[in-house]
Amino acid sequence: MASPAPSILFSSAAFFGRPLTDTVEAAANAGYTGIEVMVTKDPDSQDPRRMRALAAQAGLTIGALHAPCLLLTRRVWTTDPVRKIYRSIEVAQEAGIPLVVVHPPFRWQREYQGWLLERLAGLEERTGVTVALENMFPFGKTEDRGGVALHANPDIHELDGLQHLVLDTSHAAVARHDLIALRRTFGSRLRHVHLSDNAGRGWDSHLPPGQGVLPLDGFLADLAVSGYAGSVSLEVDLRRYLTDRPALREVMATMRERCEEALRVDRPAVAGTRAAVR
Repeated sequence: MASPAPSILFSSAAFFGRPLTDTVEAAANAGYTGIEVMVTKDPDSQDPRRMRALAAQAGLTIGALHAPCLLLTRRVWTTDPVRKIYRSIEVAQEAGIPLVVVHPPFRWQREYQGWLLERLAGLEERTGVTVALENMFPFGKTEDRGGVALHANPDIHELDGLQHLVLDTSHAAVARHDLIALRRTFGSRLRHVHLSDNAGRGWDSHLPPGQGVLPLDGFLADLAVSGYAGSVSLEVDLRRYLTDRPALREVMATMRERCEEALRVDRPAVAGTRAAVR
């Protein structure tokens, strides 16, 4: 029997700083069937009942919840990374979301690293929510520039011993990883993909696929052949399109269609676009 095809999601990270309703409306109108919610300061992104209602009203599912791990969300819920995970799991359970995405520890967060290795698996088993850690990249000065990488060394040893992983293609580019080789290194531990392109200039650009240097079609084809049945979430920077609704819809739909083609995902017929969520 063939493995289930990966699900394609649209991440609300593209609308960071804007209400979750913007993501839901744009994703539905561009033909997506699912989204990933990034927890921000927006109350809707923190409220499981509200996010579930918004998604259901637009005919969408929520396939993943991204915990508030960014610098700009460091004080959302708490500054303690372990407590963030507990709260994220609570929200995911109430909203019916199967997966929580979190960032790996900084080098000085030894207690957090120990908790991940010793306690996380038991928490996942008790709650039924998968918590997957994302590959990152050198933060601050990099070693080849005479400094020290503070976290997520390109050798990805920070992820050793963890059962569930997220592969972010733009992060991999900054860390100079080959995408297919990294996918094979993650192997059966891979649960979720953050898909975006990268400008190839050493920073985390999160461009729409096709606007950078990464061989994303080949990566997706390899992912499909591998039997991967997790989720692929388009986590892209769309700021240049946010004031032009037709252009925004076009780039979002094009990204989705490109992924579907590369992954050979069959889709149900969609008649027109869905109504805006108010």
